[in-house]
Amino acid sequence: MIGKLTGRLDEVVDDGCILDVNGVGYLIACSQKTLSRLRSAPGAVKVLVETQVRQDAITLFGFATEEEREAFRALTEVKTIGPQKALIVLSDLHVGELAQAIATKDRKRMGGIKGIGPTTANRIVDEPAMQKWAVGRVVPDDSQGAVIAGVTAPEGVGADAVSALLNLGWKRPEAAAAVARAIKRLGEEAELGSVIRDSLRELAPR
Repeated sequence: MIGKLTGRLDEVVDDGCILDVNGVGYLIACSQKTLSRLRSAPGAVKVLVETQVRQDAITLFGFATEEEREAFRALTEVKTIGPQKALIVLSDLHVGELAQAIATKDRKRMGGIKGIGPTTANRIVDEPAMQKWAVGRVVPDDSQGAVIAGVTAPEGVGADAVSALLNLGWKRPEAAAAVARAIKRLGEEAELGSVIRDSLRELAPR
């Protein structure tokens, strides 16, 4: 089984991409959010892979982060939610947003995803595997939206770094988590530029 590929983004195709690994092109199905990260990453990129083997085909599903791959695995445990519908969900919602929607049983938000109707939305939020997956990943926070559990809202330089990442297009949950981890690595006295660069290195696929 293939668990990870590192190479150059060769081409974006319908619902995925072709990754050139030493001259071999791998066709990988991805969410739109992963594709967006792959497009913006300079040079070689790392793609985490989930391999699905069937009698007539071997399909590779690619993810920019381990969190997205875990969310994909949880979604595909839901009855009638195959891998393609799981990618539809992950194309619309960042992992933090999905976890919040599951934890709060936000049926309206789930049902509002194009291609995911009310019945499927109910299955997703009620599925024990999804509830188990969401536990511990987010906590509701009215001022910050979904926040990764155990990560407090950054202050000072951290808050400025989060703001910079938001301006670059990242969602608050993942930006706040990346900045918090960057400050933990660099120390509380780290300069703003260093925190932003360190956070971006973590967020960008490698």
